[in-house]
Amino acid sequence: MNRWFVVLGAIIIQINLGAVYAWSLFNTPLIEKFGWDREGVVFTFSITIAVFAFVTIFAGRLQDRIGPRWVATAGGVFLGIGLLLASQATTLTQLYIFYGVIGGIGIGLTYVCPLSACVKWFPDKRGLISGIAVAGFGLGGLIFKPIINLFIANVGVSQSFFYIGLIYFVCVVAGAQLLRNPPASEPATGSVQNLIRSNDAQFSPKEMVKTTPFYLLWFMFLFGSMAGLMVISFAVDIGVEVAALTVERAANAVMVIALFNAGGRIVLGNISDRFGRKNTLMFVYGLTAVTLFYMSLGVMNYPMFLVTVSVIGFCFGGFLSLYPSITADYYGTRNMGSNYGLMYQAYGISAFAGPFIVGMLPFTSAFFVAALFCVLALVLARFVVVPVKSEKAAVYKENPVHE
Repeated sequence: MNRWFVVLGAIIIQINLGAVYAWSLFNTPLIEKFGWDREGVVFTFSITIAVFAFVTIFAGRLQDRIGPRWVATAGGVFLGIGLLLASQATTLTQLYIFYGVIGGIGIGLTYVCPLSACVKWFPDKRGLISGIAVAGFGLGGLIFKPIINLFIANVGVSQSFFYIGLIYFVCVVAGAQLLRNPPASEPATGSVQNLIRSNDAQFSPKEMVKTTPFYLLWFMFLFGSMAGLMVISFAVDIGVEVAALTVERAANAVMVIALFNAGGRIVLGNISDRFGRKNTLMFVYGLTAVTLFYMSLGVMNYPMFLVTVSVIGFCFGGFLSLYPSITADYYGTRNMGSNYGLMYQAYGISAFAGPFIVGMLPFTSAFFVAALFCVLALVLARFVVVPVKSEKAAVYKENPVHE
């Protein structure tokens, strides 16, 4: 099978899954139709993300056992059904269950499958391919924004869930049919020897959580995601409160961030193939920390607002392409779904940690705290080494380019 068909399937799936980040488009129409309070409506998105992140643990393990196609297909069915049911919701509780829980299960079941399949087919380009796969997720909200607005304007918010659910169902299930794992005997493609010092040992999830590098990488992922989501989730508010912009001008950041977010996933993933995951991660954390320090202490006008949020979006995209690759490099691809499902919980927690810090502190103070966390991640990166499972894995010599 041509391995690029797997990438095509991954992109189709991830664009549809990434549309979850366009949730804010539903807020006002739902409030106007049902009279619900804004906090209650917004909480639907938090439930979706939490369920999505948690389910990746089980989805990863399941797809390692039976393959990515069937698990992703099930995810597409759950996601479609969740939105079809959400179109009939008349209470917040029903919306939480249908969109948040059932839809979140669908996203969680599907998300790991294309990533796991892609890194197995492209051992020579793990960073680039992971970046391309998750770039679709980053662009999903941007691509679906006009589609969702069109449906809301023409058929209303409830019926919009119905038609969008049909789109998700058809596209995700279709994309899932292109997902395959390579045969066990498939020879490594490209100059895989250049990836050493990657680890040829295959770690199970239980073995992975017994290694120190896993916890270092997990907390690094948490700190980086937290910093990125803090800025991305509140970009418009930051523009208004910190840069003294109008809501209309500040809203321009949403599209800019989406584009740089997607670009960072591809560009930084490709760079990591050439210069190493750890070196690239350290560069990204350093750039994020410097940008956040400036946002906390420097002058924020309209140009600098766009520059800083673009840099944060770019770096945040890099985190989401680098960690699948480094998980495969360090812990093998046999249990990639299960292992990255555990690693991904750092992202799930960061979705709550970032807004919590913003809720406790002014924006400028929150930026400073997030910058310190990125500096801490830089320090932790110095202690990350390739885990050793056996004497066979220990004989590999360190390649300084990739460390």
